[in-house]
Amino acid sequence: MIKLHNQEDRKILTKRIEQSKNPRKTLSFYTYAHLSDPQGIRDRLFLEWSKLSVFGRTYIAPEGINAQISVPEENLNALRLQLDSISFLKGIRLNIAVEEAGFSFIKLKIKVRDKIVSDGLNDQSFDVTDIGTHLSAEAFNTLTSKSDTILVDMRNHYESEVGKFKNAVTPDVDTFRDSLPIIEEQLMGKENENIVMYCTGGIRCEKASAWFKHKGFKNVHQLEGGIIEYVRQAKETGLENKFIGKNFVFDDRRGERISDDVIACCHQCGEPSDNHVNCSNDGCHLLFLQCENCKIKFENTCSKKCQQVIHLAIEDQKTLRKGIKKGNLIFKKGRSAHLINTKK
Repeated sequence: MIKLHNQEDRKILTKRIEQSKNPRKTLSFYTYAHLSDPQGIRDRLFLEWSKLSVFGRTYIAPEGINAQISVPEENLNALRLQLDSISFLKGIRLNIAVEEAGFSFIKLKIKVRDKIVSDGLNDQSFDVTDIGTHLSAEAFNTLTSKSDTILVDMRNHYESEVGKFKNAVTPDVDTFRDSLPIIEEQLMGKENENIVMYCTGGIRCEKASAWFKHKGFKNVHQLEGGIIEYVRQAKETGLENKFIGKNFVFDDRRGERISDDVIACCHQCGEPSDNHVNCSNDGCHLLFLQCENCKIKFENTCSKKCQQVIHLAIEDQKTLRKGIKKGNLIFKKGRSAHLINTKK
């Protein structure tokens, strides 16, 4: 019987990647489509992608697919052909990562979910296909240079903290679903102005643009392909890059350097730093910003308390974290009471 899940130990998988001589490409893609058999598609992709040594995280739902994966460069064309063999994926745009720092994923995970992005919306209440106007990088620069344009970052606070477009509105939220009512409130009374939205790869804006049009906003636009595609087009055409800092990504790289600007600070000492880490205490695992000095001082933990925990026996650590559900608390980051920023 063929296994449709990867159950190998993470340490073994990591070592295998590190010893591999084959360079890999990290990429993402998404599309909204009406899928009658998400489980069947999921199983097919797992079997076919396993043969191509594809790693990464993919969600499939009745509304479509959202994939962040990596593939050996030598198998990239084979992956394109495989995607083209599936009707709703034929010709889909692949957002190739700006930076490739060795490896981004170590195994393949494909999950069936109710939605490909958790947005909290009732899709039956509005036309999800009535989306905003797509903007190329050049059109984006032109429109956002106008004084009557409002630029909105549809990402979360821990993403915009390390990188953003100049003059963008950056909601202080933990999740995409939290951002929609907050942004709607901030834009109230500006229904006739130019609204331009952006996110990492475009998927959040695809749904958000339809929602805001449904709510009465007349001139809604979205950056096609998100930050990833914008940077590619800017490099390819010599266009001015208006994104400053890092582009946060949801894989083991945690960020792609877009410009030399460091716009964030270490959450422990306040010195300039935009390096995201996860607290090495498995009972915490908080995502936060840590400079190299604090990394040494706190041993890659977010606090003295967590630093003490990592020196306990493994069984004692397991007892301490038993039954604790971290969930989105991992992404509280700079607002977490765990952190010790003496310069705040």
